[in-house]
Amino acid sequence: MIETVPTTPYQDQKPGTSGLRKKVRHFQQPNYIENFVQAIFDSLEGFEGQTLVLGGDGRFHNREVIQVVLRMAAANGFGRVLVGQGGILSTPAASNVIRKYEAFGGIILSASHNPGGPDEDFGIKYNIANGGPAPEGVTDAIYARTKVIDAYKTVTAPDVDIDTIGESFIEGMSVQVIDSVADYAALMETLFDFGAIRDLIGSGFRVVFDAMSAVTGPYALEIIGRRLGAGEDAIFNGVPLPDFGGHHPDPNLVHAHDLYDRLMAPDAPDFGAASDGDGDRNLIIGKHIFITPSDSLAMLAANAHLAPGYAAGLKGIARSMPTSGAADRVAEKLGIPLYETPTGWKFFGNLLDAGMATICGEESAGTGSDHVREKDGLWAVLLWLNILAARRESVAAIARQHWATYGRNYYARHDYEGIDTAAADALMADLRGQLAALPGTEAAGLKIASADDFAYTDPVDGSVSAKQGIRIGFEGGSRVVFRLSGTGTSGATLRVYIERYEPADGDLAQDTPQALAPLIAAAEAVAGITRHTGRSQPDVVT
Repeated sequence: MIETVPTTPYQDQKPGTSGLRKKVRHFQQPNYIENFVQAIFDSLEGFEGQTLVLGGDGRFHNREVIQVVLRMAAANGFGRVLVGQGGILSTPAASNVIRKYEAFGGIILSASHNPGGPDEDFGIKYNIANGGPAPEGVTDAIYARTKVIDAYKTVTAPDVDIDTIGESFIEGMSVQVIDSVADYAALMETLFDFGAIRDLIGSGFRVVFDAMSAVTGPYALEIIGRRLGAGEDAIFNGVPLPDFGGHHPDPNLVHAHDLYDRLMAPDAPDFGAASDGDGDRNLIIGKHIFITPSDSLAMLAANAHLAPGYAAGLKGIARSMPTSGAADRVAEKLGIPLYETPTGWKFFGNLLDAGMATICGEESAGTGSDHVREKDGLWAVLLWLNILAARRESVAAIARQHWATYGRNYYARHDYEGIDTAAADALMADLRGQLAALPGTEAAGLKIASADDFAYTDPVDGSVSAKQGIRIGFEGGSRVVFRLSGTGTSGATLRVYIERYEPADGDLAQDTPQALAPLIAAAEAVAGITRHTGRSQPDVVT
């Protein structure tokens, strides 16, 4: 029986870059989840009898929320829900399921790379029919509804068995529990030369993959371990855990330091990779060399034609504004467009749907293509393996040849996490107030050539996104970007992106901290980070 339950609105349910993210205990407030889910349904039209996809990264509270959403989907009129077995669906796998089965949309339960556990983070986001994150028009409507919602719909029904593949019903709505991995693995086999990769691994090429006790464990075991022949021992931290084993599931050099140490050891494997909490990010490390996400995007784009799925070439490359300009030079050489967008994968969706771009990437370790409408960590790993199998060269050799052709963008991101929100806002306001006066001045001995607050006009639908990050450009092509992140759950995260371009005939073998030291000093001189935040060092450097 359908019930309409009175409720009181919360005023803090504004979705961020990828949905609503808060601490678990915040979500456990009375009706907090129900309010947000009902606001999603109230903001949509035409879904009666349609299919909804549902799953998450397995973090704490995932299974309980799935049951809530199932009951509410039945009460609101959906005809079918496809649920990943055990409640597990990586974010790119969910995007693929939405697209393959022509679903109306999907609800993904994840806080991505944020930690999990009863005192940690949870998240809910809605993806539209193309498989991508809801655009700002939809999320704005959801937020508006959350502020005035006065009731939600549900049904009284026992919990659904989400661990057994098969079909059951709630008030006439079909609930189909599907294999979490099968559809995704089948898609990967259409894009990459699994035979060539198997031959490479069979020749003694050693691969290791750190699933970080997160969602990609089952996917990596099936694809890398079994189908590509690397064996189950190649996958470590392969079982998804509600608290990610007590670790931070962010594939960077801080939180995946064990993988880094393994690849820097004298007896290192040939190739190492990791993915994050929900499977949409990646870390690439070759034997004795780390590949930055920005460089990885550029190198993948330059070599994508070696994989069957991209043999016809690329239609265009898109990157987020803070991502380095390394991909720009690849696009120029290939004679294809380069699109610079705000941070957030939703901005790539229009370009992909319009056939204007094929490969997209963000400096925050997200890379993907038009095969789905999300960034895809395991996809990036498999494309790297396909390139290595085709070229039969090491990661280091491929990187050196790339820099010798295109030049090198020395790059780092400094994260100041959990800082006072008012202090972060004041820092950005002060920067914006200086923009007009900065060009022509010097900061720490470097001459400023340009300064602006990035705004984006979508070339497909004409929508405008303003205040997407402050860019300070220096003579010679170097730059510093300041941006507040939308992926945290408490306080504010200030991200400072530092980039120095060295041409192909320049010094391509510098240590990155040394190469960037003058720009780091200039960033402090311009923004007064220590003065505003009280922090003399970033919490994380990637």
